[in-house]
Amino acid sequence: MTRPLLEVADIFREHGAAWRRANAGHVSLGQLKAMSAIERCRTAALGGHVARCEGCAHTVVSFNSCRSRSCPKCQGSAARKWLAEREAELLDTGYFHLVFTLPAGVADIAWQNKEVVYGILFKAAAETVLTIAADPRHLGARVGITAVLHTWGSAMTHHPHIHMIVPGGGLSTDGTRWVSCRPGFFLPVRRAFAVFVKRQRRVEWVTYAKAPFAGPKQVLAYLARYTHRMALSNQRLIRADVASVTFTVKNYRVKGPGRYTTMTLATHEFIRRFLMHVPPKGFHRIRHYGLLANGNRAAAIAKARALLAMPPREEKPQAAPTAETAEPPPLPCCCPRCGGRMIITMVFVHSWTPGPRAPPAPIVRLDTS
Repeated sequence: MTRPLLEVADIFREHGAAWRRANAGHVSLGQLKAMSAIERCRTAALGGHVARCEGCAHTVVSFNSCRSRSCPKCQGSAARKWLAEREAELLDTGYFHLVFTLPAGVADIAWQNKEVVYGILFKAAAETVLTIAADPRHLGARVGITAVLHTWGSAMTHHPHIHMIVPGGGLSTDGTRWVSCRPGFFLPVRRAFAVFVKRQRRVEWVTYAKAPFAGPKQVLAYLARYTHRMALSNQRLIRADVASVTFTVKNYRVKGPGRYTTMTLATHEFIRRFLMHVPPKGFHRIRHYGLLANGNRAAAIAKARALLAMPPREEKPQAAPTAETAEPPPLPCCCPRCGGRMIITMVFVHSWTPGPRAPPAPIVRLDTS
């Protein structure tokens, strides 16, 4: 993928120091660490390695990634790895997308108690779906859930909500058959959720199910958009100057071409909104429940695949183990100049910057005939 002309890291490097001084004493340690990681990501500050072509001696320098959960550049590779692991869990059935949001009053409480309230939202949403699905009056089955927490709206305002991906059916209570939901209808989640949170009965808890997916491949494509998404991607940035940042936003109330527009924020407000979505330390934004819970996932998926008469999975050959290193931007599979093989000639630690290019070393070939 081509590097965007403007990145969040560029804005942080230019204005981060001034923002930290202006907000001293009002920034969490987690936010400071996220800023530092984004500023240093894929720079000499984190080290990297040098690769050289065996044929023409063309050299490529690659810097290491920060791997921060809040870094827009690092989440692409993390999402690809996560999706490859989830591919083995897809079932040959329809899937539904459910959304659970918090009322404004509760979201205000979450602002100062993120870990507690976000955890409660996860638990309430998951227990609602599992309980109603297990009810014989509805589905009468044990379903699987992949839930993802997003805390932002398109303008990076505070808008906590849970996205759920749920297969359209589940295992019967005795585990002997697969129970499918009605075509195009999963569960009466909106009504059930209102009962579940009856203490907030007079408040609007927005809960809805989107149209079902066409199949497993569409589910993977959709998950790729949601699981490791940040409050704002580099691709949405348009321009930045000494005083402001302009980026694209989506108006969810508008359908059609006019749905996308732009927003301009003062630079310090832009940084504030971005950092408000840094998750609490150790908090898991992606969680699995029911059939997909970590404790029994493999056995439950194997049982579901058998009951759905799905063909056995082809085990992919395991790659040879290699030393674990921080992942740099992917190196080309071959030399961009001559198509030769690129080999790593040096691994360097932080704060090293390549000097002037030296003449290519002579290529030594060994005749073993």
